[in-house]
Amino acid sequence: MIKRVSADSPTLFDLDGGPDLSFETSADKQGYRLVAGADEAGRGPLAGPVVAAAVILDRKNIPDGLNDSKKLSESKRETLFDEILATSIVAIASSSAATIDWIDIRKASLDAMRRALLLLPTRPDYALIDGRDVPQGLHCPGKAVVKGDARSLSIAAASIVAKVTRDRMMTRAAATFPAYGFDQHAGYGTVIHRDAIAQHGACLLHRMSFRPLRQD
Repeated sequence: MIKRVSADSPTLFDLDGGPDLSFETSADKQGYRLVAGADEAGRGPLAGPVVAAAVILDRKNIPDGLNDSKKLSESKRETLFDEILATSIVAIASSSAATIDWIDIRKASLDAMRRALLLLPTRPDYALIDGRDVPQGLHCPGKAVVKGDARSLSIAAASIVAKVTRDRMMTRAAATFPAYGFDQHAGYGTVIHRDAIAQHGACLLHRMSFRPLRQD
């Protein structure tokens, strides 16, 4: 399902300046007109899905302030989420906790990105993937970009969409499973979350292949 490809190593200069269109422009020069960025959110939590997004930016109308979602405040992410959806071509996919337990988090993350790219209503000519791997089964060539959400505007946009979508999913999950406080920590292994697991046990959203839930 997955092929390992070479991925550019980010330099300090690359990261200091924030994301730009360098990778998109390079793809343009190779004849690829429509370039999509893909990223995921939620690899590390103990509960909930991993969510991926794919975004084709309108380069004449790029929302101001795009960056790695982890570097933005919640309010800024929410604002940019709406602006991205209003100006760009976007698709979202996810892999459930059960899928993560079945095939492992790395494969589940890549498969979610693959499906997000395939779900785009306009097929991209080229895909920029955050990380070190490009999933097989795409309808276009792809390039893996290490720390891509801090280097490519298209990947940064995808990281924002994925993060906001997942956070909203976990907030809704808190209404169904109120004992765990998913709206406070989005499933990450905080002290509050771990204490809730110790008191109540696991629920359907927990990743049983992750420590401390995994039974060796």
